[in-house]
Amino acid sequence: MAAAREFELVLWGATGFTGQLVAEYLVRHHPDTRLALAGRSREKLERVRAELAGLVPAAAELPLLVGDSFDRASLDAITSRAQVVISTVGPYAQYGEALVASCVANGTDYCDLTGESHFIRRMIDAHQSEAERTGARIVHCCGFDSIPSDLGTLMMQEEARARFGEPLAEVRFYAGETKGGASGGTIASMMNMLDEAKDPKVRRVLGDPYALNPEGERSGPDGSDRMGVRYDRDLGMWVGPFVMAAINTRVVRRSNALLDYAYGRKFSYSEEMSFGAGPRGLARATAVAGALGAFVAGVSVAPLRKLMQKTILPDPGEGPTREQREAGYFVVRLVGKTADGRELRGRVEGVNDPGYGETAKMLSESALCLARDGVEAPGGIRTPASTMGMTLVERLRGAGMTFQVA
Repeated sequence: MAAAREFELVLWGATGFTGQLVAEYLVRHHPDTRLALAGRSREKLERVRAELAGLVPAAAELPLLVGDSFDRASLDAITSRAQVVISTVGPYAQYGEALVASCVANGTDYCDLTGESHFIRRMIDAHQSEAERTGARIVHCCGFDSIPSDLGTLMMQEEARARFGEPLAEVRFYAGETKGGASGGTIASMMNMLDEAKDPKVRRVLGDPYALNPEGERSGPDGSDRMGVRYDRDLGMWVGPFVMAAINTRVVRRSNALLDYAYGRKFSYSEEMSFGAGPRGLARATAVAGALGAFVAGVSVAPLRKLMQKTILPDPGEGPTREQREAGYFVVRLVGKTADGRELRGRVEGVNDPGYGETAKMLSESALCLARDGVEAPGGIRTPASTMGMTLVERLRGAGMTFQVA
């Protein structure tokens, strides 16, 4: 674990859409942070710093660090000066590997926003042993992918042990009411993942529900992610497929493994979207499931993808406006049951656009938790729940998010 270095946090990708949101969150809400802005272009970094100084004058003094995603020496010069590196530069499978390797080698903690399970698997295979040796905690998925899932499940399990004296055998996650937009960077990551999935090896990783578990422990009771529309009697609503289940479920299962199977070796976890009750809920679930299938099919065909990129999809660097982000929100419901049927219900909620306003909050607070809160997790390729745990839940509650169990 890196400590007492020049910078508490270095924000890599500070000039991108999400990077600027993270920088703004930090200077507004944690102005005492020893923060540096990093990226490829000094000119763009200077523009971002000037914009931040218009909001918080002290930001005019933020140090600027210049490097390149493919120049290891420049990355080492940055990561060796930081306690924690925050990366918002995606697609991570294209631009993220050298930065992770640099953090591992320099014993520097790291967190990011990736939702790319094949990238995380590559980092596990390439760097787990070395990160354990150097003490670097590499914590992927510290935004809407996959904090609500991972910490929501941890919260439910902690409450189950307190109330029942045993963990929940099953947790089901339902992404409910939400309002938010997509950025060009998110779309670019999705496109890259679909392109890489043409490789049979990548496709096998993406389809494996236990792909992110430690080697030799990649099996369990869960199968493929749920894809159909159905009525959920426990929730009293129609539910359908949730696109982010493909990463979130793998992260939760890895957390269980890294926590020495605190949830049990037969623990089952699933994710779906909820759409309400009655005919209207069924109609919404059917429409969203159909639209999701049509979108994936469309972007998988090169001519249709080009047409969609030209006409309806945002370009990299574009995303929701400030007004749209501040009008956003999300609600997640969790239902957990013990092996003998005792039940808990939980909620995770955010008060801004989930992928941007709340994600900037989640990523920033994750990095500060690593830097400041004395979490004692060992080095390795890790998850939010297995690294920061309930300490991060309390941080996020303090930042305005809801984590509660009925």
